[in-house]
Amino acid sequence: MDALPPEALLSDVPGPMAEIGEWLRGVVQRAVPEAIERVRPGWRLIGYDIPNGPRRLAYFAYIAPEPIHVHLGFEHGTSMLDPGRLLQGAGITRQVRWVTLTPGSILPEHRLAELVREAARVALLSRAERAALAEHNQG
Repeated sequence: MDALPPEALLSDVPGPMAEIGEWLRGVVQRAVPEAIERVRPGWRLIGYDIPNGPRRLAYFAYIAPEPIHVHLGFEHGTSMLDPGRLLQGAGITRQVRWVTLTPGSILPEHRLAELVREAARVALLSRAERAALAEHNQG
């Protein structure tokens, strides 16, 4: 079975959300050029992995297009540094955090790129290191 291309997933949402999704794909690719992009059809999102050793990948980010907004999410968001307090999801999920974008609320690329690079950095840490960071960030 062939992998679903990201463009096919984005074609299922209204035009403005598809445009945001395409723009976010570029943000991620420019911020972490070694990222591997693939659609996770069951989750209806575009996921990003980063190489972590010779044959391992670490999942670190996703783009989730929906009819009224697009989430740029981070698998280990609770462990990330977030000096601008941009990440959402506290009290909703135990680990994942995200930012929500709509046509009327687009964050500057450099702010999103900082989050993407931080997500990739955190994904490459050990589980214990991520847990310690998450605990520190909650305090």
